[in-house]
Amino acid sequence: MKKTEQLTDTMFYIMAALTKPRHGYAIMNLIEETTNGVITIGPASMYTIIKRLLKQEWIYLYDGEDSRRKTYELTEYGRKVLEEDLQVRKQMIELAESGLKGE
Repeated sequence: MKKTEQLTDTMFYIMAALTKPRHGYAIMNLIEETTNGVITIGPASMYTIIKRLLKQEWIYLYDGEDSRRKTYELTEYGRKVLEEDLQVRKQMIELAESGLKGE
């Protein structure tokens, strides 16, 4: 599978948060809580990335119960892109761990 672009860390975090339907505020909170405040994504950055992910058809506007908030979720294609990127990131970690151990 060929992606049209490499995922940035911020794109990766947002897509990982969208494995379940979430609205913008919930996405930002989940990322901040999961990383113990190390990673924070502001609304302007997040919505710019969401527009890009929608255009790539990696996420879609989820038709949920709360019509006051826009809720998003990964598409099947977006899920595959995230899984592929996760494998690359795991290889990066293995390389770094091996180097730090002096192997």
